[in-house]
Amino acid sequence: MSRRNRSDGVAGFTLIETLIALAIVAAVLGSIGSVIGTAVKGTRAIDQRLALAGIGETLVAGLPERDVLKFGRQSGETAGHRWRIDVAPLPSSDGAETARWMPLSINIQLQAPGGGASRITTVRLVQRPAQ
Repeated sequence: MSRRNRSDGVAGFTLIETLIALAIVAAVLGSIGSVIGTAVKGTRAIDQRLALAGIGETLVAGLPERDVLKFGRQSGETAGHRWRIDVAPLPSSDGAETARWMPLSINIQLQAPGGGASRITTVRLVQRPAQ
């Protein structure tokens, strides 16, 4: 029996049709919420990586000149981000210990307040100390 042929003359949706429509709306809203949640999480991760990259650039730019760069470890905190710088000579396997210049490995480890981490590794050439 169609709605137009009903004897009472009342048109409308049945309870089943309404429940199905609500279920579809709930599923669509749930999917949209999931997509928004993923986008927010991705945006936070990008913000954190950009902050780590900025702190890393600042630390690399603030490294001492090659003639005063010393071996060892430094650590500290900048804008809530913890960092550690390790400076050590690179091992040489070709007997280059007599060369005038010596490569130093500089490893910078960064830790964001939210838990993200980053590592920057670079090399600097310094004059070999007189022996």
